[in-house]
Amino acid sequence: MLTKRIIPCLDIKDGRTVKGTNFVSLKDAGDPVELARLYSEQGADELVFLDITATHDRRKTFAELVEKIAREISIPFTVGGGISTVEDVQVLLKAGADKVSVNTAAVKEPELIRTLAEKFGSQCIVLAIDANLVNSEWKVFTTGGRHATDINLFDWAKQGEALGAGEILFTAMTRDGTKDGFDLEANKRLSESLRIPIIASGGAGNMNHFTEVFQQANVDAALAASVFHYGAIGIQELKKELQRQKINVRI
Repeated sequence: MLTKRIIPCLDIKDGRTVKGTNFVSLKDAGDPVELARLYSEQGADELVFLDITATHDRRKTFAELVEKIAREISIPFTVGGGISTVEDVQVLLKAGADKVSVNTAAVKEPELIRTLAEKFGSQCIVLAIDANLVNSEWKVFTTGGRHATDINLFDWAKQGEALGAGEILFTAMTRDGTKDGFDLEANKRLSESLRIPIIASGGAGNMNHFTEVFQQANVDAALAASVFHYGAIGIQELKKELQRQKINVRI
């Protein structure tokens, strides 16, 4: 049985870690290099770094910051934000990223997923999908959750898999920062309809929420930010609780 992964996320704005609610009202959450080192030491399975304003600000992810973080950690490292070309990926992999996350650019040009997967391997390409409920239907949003599309979440996830994405990172915008728990229904539907791993994001508020999303939605990984940044949940304590709940994790 594959182990379930716990993934802290560093949302980066202007070189600092930030966290908001429903993608707005951002507050400072600390130095990303220090947080990355701490999570690596605490036993996180992977780390995700998302430069959340890179696309909106029309600039590239801070490669220098990626390099600083990569030097401090010993776990797989996924980087996203403003990635739209093969060259962007090459820069980030050279800086120390293990995987890259694409979002807005892939929605605008889906063939980008195939291009990157063929060049770097599917295991390197994470399709990040931010989605919100619009008239009771999950719709994809781009540009850090600022722009609505008419694209259905589940259709887009299937297309991303077919084009070569190695994982789906699904953030339920309705749950982001609320601490009300992951959206179990949407995550379950994704995990049942796709063959590639699903990373659930948005809504973690307590340890039981992690148990629920693994047991009821059968996702492969759970990602969270504020509960880790502000010390509400310790990663080792969380893993021990998951182990008590008969969920296979790496201690």
